[in-house]
Amino acid sequence: MFQIDLKSRKAIYEQIVDNFKRLISTGVLKKDEKVPSIREMAKILAVNPNTIQKAYRELENQNYFYTILGQGSFISAPPEFTNVKEIRANYGNLKTIINELMFFGESEEDILEFVRKECANSIKRN
Repeated sequence: MFQIDLKSRKAIYEQIVDNFKRLISTGVLKKDEKVPSIREMAKILAVNPNTIQKAYRELENQNYFYTILGQGSFISAPPEFTNVKEIRANYGNLKTIINELMFFGESEEDILEFVRKECANSIKRN
């Protein structure tokens, strides 16, 4: 479910945020679904609870989570607005990945075919 790379340059809380975003965007986690408590998630991932709390706070700030006092955190409905800053960042990441793939010898055709398949799979999941 979650992939945490302790050797990554990316902070652990950011990896947790990215994992939740991936699970939400692919439909694995649904609107209004309860997420594990901070303590539960800290145990599951063997991570400091403060790290989980920081990730949950960030997800709430980005409108992926909402919290009900005494009940926990839940998955929000997809935002009605487009997050232009996040979309631009994702395209920047995609550009970097494409450049790296081409540097390692992947052809343009292979990369495009992979992207087409992933888009088609994403549409099927949603």
